[in-house]
Amino acid sequence: MQYLPQLTVLLLFSLIACRIESSNGAKILAIFPFTGRSQYICGENYLKALAARGHDVIVISAYPQKKSIQNFTDVSLIYENDLFEEYIVDSEVLTLSKWEELNFAIDYLTPSTRKVLEHPVLQKWLKNGVTFDLLIVEVLQQEALYALAYHFKALLIGVSSFGTDMRIDELVGNTSPLSYIPSTTSHLTDQMNFRERLENFYIHVLEWIHNRFVMLPAQYELYKKYVPTPTAPFMEMRKNFSLVLLNQHFSMSLPRPYVPNAIEVGGWHIDHKPSKLPADMERFINAAPKGVIYFSLGTNIRSRNLSAKRRAILMEVFASLKQYNILWKFEDPKLPGKPTNVFISKWFPQSDILAHPNVKLFITHGGLLSTIEAIHHAKPVVGMPVFYDQHLNVARSQQKGFGVSVNFRSFTANQLKSAIVEVLENPKYAKRAKEISQLYHDQPETPVKKAIYWTEYVLRHKGAPHMRVAARNLDFIEYHNLDVIAVLFGGPLLALLVVAWVSCKLLKAIAGRGNVQRKKEKRS
Repeated sequence: MQYLPQLTVLLLFSLIACRIESSNGAKILAIFPFTGRSQYICGENYLKALAARGHDVIVISAYPQKKSIQNFTDVSLIYENDLFEEYIVDSEVLTLSKWEELNFAIDYLTPSTRKVLEHPVLQKWLKNGVTFDLLIVEVLQQEALYALAYHFKALLIGVSSFGTDMRIDELVGNTSPLSYIPSTTSHLTDQMNFRERLENFYIHVLEWIHNRFVMLPAQYELYKKYVPTPTAPFMEMRKNFSLVLLNQHFSMSLPRPYVPNAIEVGGWHIDHKPSKLPADMERFINAAPKGVIYFSLGTNIRSRNLSAKRRAILMEVFASLKQYNILWKFEDPKLPGKPTNVFISKWFPQSDILAHPNVKLFITHGGLLSTIEAIHHAKPVVGMPVFYDQHLNVARSQQKGFGVSVNFRSFTANQLKSAIVEVLENPKYAKRAKEISQLYHDQPETPVKKAIYWTEYVLRHKGAPHMRVAARNLDFIEYHNLDVIAVLFGGPLLALLVVAWVSCKLLKAIAGRGNVQRKKEKRS
């Protein structure tokens, strides 16, 4: 009882401090519009951390919280169907050309933009003049949503679940030399020969053309339809970013240049203390004689949509690995012919699974979140990339020596088993996974703390305009100095052409006079 007055005073000061922090918190709107669960997972810890620090966070997404969180409000997006639910990977994604793949992005991204813009809550805010201090939005070709920051009088922060690409580079004036930075949708690394650099250049040009003449016009049409007529140009509003937070880190990708307001926060979605596994999963993992293999194609590709042929190959291979137990993310409750050493579930706590010491291998589609989690927990991988950045991520795992790749288009039982046995029985892969994991973990602060620091830095400094490079305001010709090159090289070249033209005229004139003189001499 003697400590009661002191405790009361301490509690009172704590409450006052909390109240002050809350009153100084920013009013934040975050938009994560996609049906892919992994894209929301990418930023979820970050948003919760902002709320925990007293900021008032409103989130528009398809994944509302199941439990109430202080300072955290959900505005739910309800989709009638999931684009990937009917996504048959065997027949569609494997036959798309690069241009068709870019068009598929429109089919996936544009409905998400529309779903947000037509939402009655957002429409009410636009009509009532509601304002926010900060708008956080995923920078995945959602230009109509970026422009909302202008209407809400908000600062703008972008979140990228995969790092940067040419579209994100344009938003902040970042530079990505094509000679050693591969396109996100390629299978290339930073060590490219001439043919690969030519391929990388081709992909970049194709993406630029598609973005400029297909995607941007589609986004602008949505913006005009759902947003009140602005006084600022659309192309300017979409580039008013104070900061972009990139789910990447040089230890697992490549060292490369960034402008000051492009910040790497790779792995910020991972809770650093693993949670306890469900009892049935724990028992199954501990019962494996030589360890466990975890197999998942991620949240967008469903194993249940695989062809009967591919499922049969997978089950044949898993059944032959008798000394190992296999966890398989399979979305149906039953799998006919399932081997006894296979445990299926429509959901696994993936990061917690990979944290278990008896899990020896991760067979993955190569999504970036999965790749980061493999590195975080030092697990080697067998990659089976299907689309978008998965090919690039698996290529990097091979280059860095902690994984091998299997062709998802045409793999056979022998090819898959050989890859699994190679990674499991050759210690160099596990050793390399540990080395890269150590490089990744050697950071002065956790990725989510870094993200919070820079977010609040931008808020403190009213958008931090001093961090923005002038390149973001230059057009293509100015950015690449094509006008200067034209003057420096075009001027002298034009002068030479003029001199050559005049010289030709003079020579012809002189020659003509000579001919006339000779004719006169012949006549005389």
